[in-house]
Amino acid sequence: MSDDRAVQLSVNVDHVATLRQARRAVYPDPVEAAGDAEAAGAAGITVHLRGDRRHIQDDDVAALVRTVQGKLNLEIAAEEEMIALALDWQPGQVTLVPERPDEVTTEGGLDLASQGDRVAAAIERLAAGGIAVSLFLDPDPAQVERLAALVAAGAPAAGFEINTDAYTKDPSAANLRAVEETAAAGAAAGLEVYAGHGLTTANVGAIAAIPAVEELNIGHWLISRSVRLGLGEAVREMLSAMAAGAQP
Repeated sequence: MSDDRAVQLSVNVDHVATLRQARRAVYPDPVEAAGDAEAAGAAGITVHLRGDRRHIQDDDVAALVRTVQGKLNLEIAAEEEMIALALDWQPGQVTLVPERPDEVTTEGGLDLASQGDRVAAAIERLAAGGIAVSLFLDPDPAQVERLAALVAAGAPAAGFEINTDAYTKDPSAANLRAVEETAAAGAAAGLEVYAGHGLTTANVGAIAAIPAVEELNIGHWLISRSVRLGLGEAVREMLSAMAAGAQP
């Protein structure tokens, strides 16, 4: 992170597709929404291609690879089907996330104590294909230590995203400190540090202020807010809140 504290925003457009899939229509188009978000100042776009295809579809990802001007961050489970698709599409980044079919949204980070070998194999395949890899981790410095060990052993992950869900549900000093300590551990290990999950303009400031955090991945609040304001204005509102939080 540079000293100017220019925290980047990656806009998750999954829930544009959620609305479309509710009617199996051709609108609203998450690809068009991605263009609106970037035009409003987003540095990149995030989508999660789930095994059940509940929102984002394969054609959406293929189109986004062609049209996103910044970084396209593709969230996937460390499954053979998804890894093969990512290698074919070549997004700017893949973030490996845990996934359960019956969850409403991603419920927690990867547990590298129990899944380390499987995750390492996925990292190695994706990195060999020229794709930068990030992992979605809970705010726990021990998980960062395990990731650093995987990298040292030859699984070249670029970084990780801190799951901010616990903080957004209970913005206590302890929950914020867990995010801060995890971010600091990542920076000390030479890893890129991102954060996201449940962030809104009301709670983003403290996360944007963490020195090691380079990028925030935000979706549900932005798409919800866009119902009233339009996506461009919602993105600008979020960027303003992030900038205010990042001020020394």
